[in-house]
Amino acid sequence: MSSFNTHLRRVHDEGLPARVRHTNLRSCLVHFAPYGFRATCHHLCLSARIPKNLEKDPSSLIRAVEELHQARQLWLADERTYANSRRADKACGFRQVKADESWRSRPRGWGNIAYCPEPTIHPDEPLPVVVERVLRSSVPPDKAPALTCRVCGNRDNINAWHDGVYRIHLLCGECGVSLAVQRADAPDPLLATDHARRWKEIWRLRNEFPPNPS
Repeated sequence: MSSFNTHLRRVHDEGLPARVRHTNLRSCLVHFAPYGFRATCHHLCLSARIPKNLEKDPSSLIRAVEELHQARQLWLADERTYANSRRADKACGFRQVKADESWRSRPRGWGNIAYCPEPTIHPDEPLPVVVERVLRSSVPPDKAPALTCRVCGNRDNINAWHDGVYRIHLLCGECGVSLAVQRADAPDPLLATDHARRWKEIWRLRNEFPPNPS
């Protein structure tokens, strides 16, 4: 698999067709997607205003990948700091990972630090702003799953979201981040079909943009 930076360079390469550059933007999301692949993809489509006809605004792809790149740089710096801390602990004989209040207490995968299972419901601030906030967040560990949102601080406004298959996510009612996960009693095929349909609309760039700020 090619690296994030390889795909980043291809998105910037104006000699490549817009569709190829767009494919490379999606490949960047395989390496780093703070909200999960689908929700991060949708966020970038809206924030960079990527049109269905990419030839109308190919620079939107650069806006999108640069926003993602800047957020990833923050995350990589935090990963390096954490790795150095772990090496120092091991050198002192402390091999067990310390319990802390950081986002690592509830890992969500490689670079996926604020998972939003519903692709169209996610924070609308720039990715670097959200990533920086999550990296610096502190939520005391509870015996029950922590229901304090690291992105917006919400604690009381929670919505249940069924993925249509096996899981029910308890979402932050303010920004859509998953705060806890429960096993669903039974699958819901109609709901799963609707989720798949909505994802196809995003994948095909059939997105409605919010009005431009005045």
